[in-house]
Amino acid sequence: MTLTNERPQLTGPDETPLIAASPGQTAATEAPKAARPRYLPGDPETREQLARMIRVNHAGEYGAKRIYEGQLAVLRNSPAAKTIRHMQEQEQEHLDTFSRLIVERRVRPTALHPLWHVAGFALGAATALMGQRAAMACTVAVEEVIDEHYAQQAEQLGDSEPELKGYIEKFRAEELEHRDIGLAHEAEQAPAYQVLTGLIKAGSRAAIWAAQRF
Repeated sequence: MTLTNERPQLTGPDETPLIAASPGQTAATEAPKAARPRYLPGDPETREQLARMIRVNHAGEYGAKRIYEGQLAVLRNSPAAKTIRHMQEQEQEHLDTFSRLIVERRVRPTALHPLWHVAGFALGAATALMGQRAAMACTVAVEEVIDEHYAQQAEQLGDSEPELKGYIEKFRAEELEHRDIGLAHEAEQAPAYQVLTGLIKAGSRAAIWAAQRF
């Protein structure tokens, strides 16, 4: 008989490996690992990634609120005012949530906050001056980018942050509601719809990139 120093690997009834037991110890199954966010090699560490998510969402919701405030400044007496106000109130709820998470998670807000304050209002007012349909086209463009953005975040989080993921999925559904409202209000009939929405989408994606990092 050949002697060996290797300890035997124990298996359960279903042939699942168990932790090898030392003499006098009872073998136990390996403890399950906690779910982790789905990040790619080269991505920032988990804590920094979560901070970026909260920071950019906080900035984005603030910018969205300012867009609707700019639109209401121009269209406050129009038939669309009530609908725009409804969307602005939902964006305020989103903003309040991420403002709370900024404090609870000790996340640094974006340094570009003053820029979003001015740029968001200016974008809303400028599109509203082009007419109600252009204002709704702005909504469609912004919300389609936010839909993509929130979908990517939910996929990255997996099962690791159920509270944060729950907020993201709820707010994503409401952003899609805003997109549908815009389409129902003839956004696609706005002058130069494809050009207008293309420019707004490009600007929105650039804003997301910047707010994550600065």
